[in-house]
Amino acid sequence: MRMLLKAAVAAVLLAGTSAGALAVERGGELRYGRYADSLFLDPVLNDANVDIWILTNLYDTLLQPSADGTSVEPGLATAWKVSDDGLSVTLTLREGTKFSDGKPITAEDVKWSLDRARNPKNGIWNSLIASIGEVTVQDPTTVVLKLQHPDPTIIAALSTFNTAILPKAAFEATPGATDAEKAHAFAEHPVGSGPFMFDKWERGSSMRLVRNPHYWKPGEDGKPLPYLDAVDFEIIPDDATRILKLQSGELDGAEFIPYARVAELKGDADLQMQLYPSTRVQFVTMNVRPKLTDGSDNPLANEKVRQALNYAVDKDAIIQIVTHGVGTPQTSFMSSTTLYHSGDTPLYPYDAAKAKQLLQEAGFGDGFSTKVMALPGNQDQLGIGAAVQQMWAAIGVKLEIEQVDNATLTDRYRKGDFSMRMSAWTNDINDPSQITSYFAYSPVIDALHSGWKNQEVDTLFEASQKESDAKKRAEQYARIQKIYAESGPILYLYETPYPVALRKNVQGFVQIPLGNNIFAGAYLTK
Repeated sequence: MRMLLKAAVAAVLLAGTSAGALAVERGGELRYGRYADSLFLDPVLNDANVDIWILTNLYDTLLQPSADGTSVEPGLATAWKVSDDGLSVTLTLREGTKFSDGKPITAEDVKWSLDRARNPKNGIWNSLIASIGEVTVQDPTTVVLKLQHPDPTIIAALSTFNTAILPKAAFEATPGATDAEKAHAFAEHPVGSGPFMFDKWERGSSMRLVRNPHYWKPGEDGKPLPYLDAVDFEIIPDDATRILKLQSGELDGAEFIPYARVAELKGDADLQMQLYPSTRVQFVTMNVRPKLTDGSDNPLANEKVRQALNYAVDKDAIIQIVTHGVGTPQTSFMSSTTLYHSGDTPLYPYDAAKAKQLLQEAGFGDGFSTKVMALPGNQDQLGIGAAVQQMWAAIGVKLEIEQVDNATLTDRYRKGDFSMRMSAWTNDINDPSQITSYFAYSPVIDALHSGWKNQEVDTLFEASQKESDAKKRAEQYARIQKIYAESGPILYLYETPYPVALRKNVQGFVQIPLGNNIFAGAYLTK
């Protein structure tokens, strides 16, 4: 599967940079339509893809994910070495690098950034580098990470968004009494070391990134990237409007094309309809706490109810209805391209009779009513909601679809103020630790903010973070996936590629399997 993924990505990259013979062109502004706006441009204190997928363009990390998302490459560090005992990592820093304000990136900035990222009080992703016991500056170009225990994920973690290197002096000079207050102020006009730098932001409407003149990485012409002068993001939640603007030439690219429109756009002579290989899974998150925030009893707290709702959904039918056959049923909470994925059989094959039996056993033979949050104008989410609504009606469960804007949805989700929400996930690291910490390990975010907790899963996950034997790690993750499949807080749906449509003159853009939108190598042909 991974070989197929690499081959598919290579083909996409070849098509994107194209025709091999096309010389890259510099200058110009690329206009890109997004389904939702970013919320908070800080790499440490966030957990939303609308932020993460943009952060790569503003902030640089010591290592960078490869184009196929399965390995790492040099970034702000040119070399790295793990000691024989696995208890230290020595990083050689790239010389002459600068932040977007022109000030040099120092070893002290690296130490400070990693210390901030691993602080248990800062955000939810500190667990990715919790193995670091101390960061020491050996000399101006050498930083050593002293680990508390061998960590099989540490190298991959150093290419993840939350380990981005920020300017210590500029951040600490920002007004605010706490790290969070400083971060929110700093993120209003961030200083980073990525290929682009922040220019302006009209929340809910648009964001503009401009070329960072101090970026270190060379392009195909030998000059520093990026090729573009700017990327202008336009926030267009409605899928149909986003596509119309692309077709009219008002946009150069648009994300999250509904699968119902893929075949049509493939036939448009002015467009390139791309299906980028991904680690994306589509599911529904369930709140499994005994009581909802309004004080009412929550039927989803019952494991048999969750199993019944899964059996009552015909995944193959939804894949045909929503993705037009592009998707494949989930066989785990993690995508089939994720390291240590286990399970070859789609979970919860459609069985309405079994669903009714489980509801009866759970004490809900007469059914019940519940709600799911979805984004207005999002054809895929609303299509899923309508199909599930009809399927659950057959077993006596009445589903109300609540259409709420992204900011409200995110706020309510984080507060646990929901029954269910339409959800999707993409890995940010080539290891199952991140998705498992987010979905199943209760101390991170209460397992998808759902309230689900399983002590065996928590113990297995903690052990996997220290286990260097690949076979033993695989066994640990297989057991976690089995437990989660039986009682976890999600409705399993499908996994899919990333559907992105571009004008014919857009070259070099890619969305890698980890989800990051990479504009550094993008350019416009005349």
